[in-house]
Amino acid sequence: MVRTKDPAVRTQLIERAARMLRAREPITLRSVVAGTGLSTMAVYTYFGGMEGLWQAMRQEGFTRLAAELNAVTLTADPVRDLAALGAAYLSNALAGPGLYRVMFDADFALEDPAAADETLHCLVRAVERAKTIGRFRSDVDPQALATQSWAIGHGLVSLVATGPLPREALDYGAPMLTALFTSGGDDPDTCHRSVELGWTPSHPRNDSR
Repeated sequence: MVRTKDPAVRTQLIERAARMLRAREPITLRSVVAGTGLSTMAVYTYFGGMEGLWQAMRQEGFTRLAAELNAVTLTADPVRDLAALGAAYLSNALAGPGLYRVMFDADFALEDPAAADETLHCLVRAVERAKTIGRFRSDVDPQALATQSWAIGHGLVSLVATGPLPREALDYGAPMLTALFTSGGDDPDTCHRSVELGWTPSHPRNDSR
C-alpha cells in the first residue's frame, strides 16, 4: 500500500534547511534530517533528492513573498500601494532570510515559475494604476519601473540581512522610492506623502514560522 505523504513533513524539512542556511551550516542529506526522527529516505520521498529540496525551498520563498504581497491592502493611492508592497517585500525577506537567500539561486529551477513572476506583476499592476490616474507619465514602462522598485528593496534588504548595514538603513527606502517615482512624473510633495504612508516594514519574524 502506498503511504500518503504528510505535508507537515515536507514543510519541516524545508524550514529546517532554511534555518541551517541562515546559520551557515552545511546542508547535506544527513545533516538536514539529523535530530528530526526522519531518515534520509524522507528527502527522496518528498523531494526526489537534495536538488529537489533546494527547488522546493526556492519556490517556498516566492510562495511566502506572494502571500505577504497579497496581504497588502490596496487603496485609491497606487503610489502609496507601491511603497507598501516594497515594505512588505522587506518584511518578508527579514522574516525568512534563509529562504530569501535561495530564492535567487538560479542554479535550481523553480517548481512554478509563473507563481514567482506574479510577485513582480503585483508591482507592475500598481504602476499601471498610477499611470491611469495621471500620477506617472504615459510613456513610463510599468515593468521597468516595477523592476527598479524591486531592485531598491532587494539591494537594501540584502545589505541589511547579511550586513554591513544596520536595520535602520531600511529607512533609506522611502527617499529612494520617492526619487524613483518622481522620475516617473509624480509630483514631489504628493509622492513624498504617499511613500511615507506606505513605507512601514513590519517587525521581522524568523524562518521557523
